[in-house]
Amino acid sequence: MAGANRCLTGEAFQRRIPGMSWDEAAATRGEIWVFGYGSLMWRPGFPFIEDAEALLEGYRRSFCIWSEHHRGTPERRGLVLGLDPIEGAACHGHAFRVSPEAWVETAAYLEERELRGYAYQPAHLPVRLADGRQVQAHTFVAASEHPHYAGTLPLEETAEIILCARGSAGLNRDYLINTVRELERRGYGDPDLRDLLDRVSVLTGLLEAGSGI
Repeated sequence: MAGANRCLTGEAFQRRIPGMSWDEAAATRGEIWVFGYGSLMWRPGFPFIEDAEALLEGYRRSFCIWSEHHRGTPERRGLVLGLDPIEGAACHGHAFRVSPEAWVETAAYLEERELRGYAYQPAHLPVRLADGRQVQAHTFVAASEHPHYAGTLPLEETAEIILCARGSAGLNRDYLINTVRELERRGYGDPDLRDLLDRVSVLTGLLEAGSGI
């Protein structure tokens, strides 16, 4: 994503989002939703007035974004979650409704958290809530042209990267563990992430036994 390291604010941020702007959405429906599929699910970091389980169709969650800060370093990069468009895929997550009055501050927080240095781009996508409602939600999808986009890596390579990486936010594998636990606690486990965690657990045991990887 060209210019991903530049922090966007106000109207510039809204112009990055396809379709109806957030001001227009708030004016017509009085609703602004944010869809989280990783750490936003259990650590949103912004005030909200309603939250619900949600399903986003047509996208797959995977460790497809390089991290050189929060979960890795430039010398030993980690991986974090992103959303890739995949026909027939679906991603369970959590949606948060933000009051229009709080949106400017929330948008600034989200762009600082998600856009600075990461291969994400904002998107405005339909999600289905647990009660059957369909709403437009703000989220961040992978920007495949960005240099920090890792794409689809083999399971073994992904597991070895996550096992060894650590950043300012802690161990890369803790991020994986927390994500899988949160998804399974909510009753919509991700089989691909579970397989990845199982492999990381095996490698962790080998490493602790002194066998290396």
